[in-house]
Amino acid sequence: MGSRTRGIVAAVLSGILMPCSAFHSSLVSARRSKPSNTQLFAVKFSKYEGLGNDFILIDDRDRVDPSLTPEQCIKLCHRNFGIGGDGVIFALKPPEQDSLQHDFTMRIYNSDGSEPEMCGNGIRCLAQFVNDLDTADSHKTSTSTYRVHTKAGTIVPVINPDGTVTVDMGPPELDAPKVPCLLTPNFSQNSVVEQDIIVNNKEWKVSAVSMGNPHAVIFVNDLDDPSVLNLHVDGPALETHPAFPAKTNVEFVQVLSDYHLKMKVWERGAGPTLACGTGTCALVVAAIRANKIPQPNRPVQVTLPGGDLWIEWKQNDNGHVYMTGPGTFVFQGHVEV
Repeated sequence: MGSRTRGIVAAVLSGILMPCSAFHSSLVSARRSKPSNTQLFAVKFSKYEGLGNDFILIDDRDRVDPSLTPEQCIKLCHRNFGIGGDGVIFALKPPEQDSLQHDFTMRIYNSDGSEPEMCGNGIRCLAQFVNDLDTADSHKTSTSTYRVHTKAGTIVPVINPDGTVTVDMGPPELDAPKVPCLLTPNFSQNSVVEQDIIVNNKEWKVSAVSMGNPHAVIFVNDLDDPSVLNLHVDGPALETHPAFPAKTNVEFVQVLSDYHLKMKVWERGAGPTLACGTGTCALVVAAIRANKIPQPNRPVQVTLPGGDLWIEWKQNDNGHVYMTGPGTFVFQGHVEV
């Protein structure tokens, strides 16, 4: 058995045999060790998932930049030859100039090595990961709220008593050029709401919303009708369409009721995933603006392949969007890279 395989097996076994609390206690000491007879080095990691959107979490809060390269993250995310995941997330030092305003920085590399601005499911997992580490470290004080520096701005996740995480995702960006989206604006705030676009010889009506990263939201009558949607064909074609110069996440949405939406997603840089947190926020905003649902007076349930998220767009709170859902520990261990 090769050293790399031994590392992966050790990672899986530690998830089966080592309790979460014991691992997090051990994480405080000897975060990484470098074998004397090889150029490989061992990385401590934890695996978390948010409704099946799964991530490899690494505690780099003693560093400004991620300890792994995008190429190394691609290998770790491989589901046959690595740990497996939709991305690798790093908890880093906050910028020096903002160190008093932030607890840590979030950086993420997708499974294809690209770096998105932010990830909704990922930040819930990251908040739970850091909270677990802080709780296990007797020298630190556990907190239920974090201020996280991201490339999409400051995001504030809160650990709820029931174990879910509520994240203040901030207000949506609707100005089309800032999403960015090159389709002709056709709605207030210079925005794109159900604008026509032809892809794969099909006419789609696209709403463009940014939640720190770009989203193309498309409403369909039946998500499961193959004549309407072929996710593996239509998703990548829309993701890479010239109308989206930074590429885009693509959400296909079916309205079940005024308070219940159903979604399938093609994520930029990751493909089909079981959940997308920023996407659920974007689609609720898009649904309200396109009059698919009324402005609700309670959170909207969004059903994804991996489970449900709850989204609330609070117009009386400067238009901030709040997302509530789980960030669940899976396993932890060491892997050689």
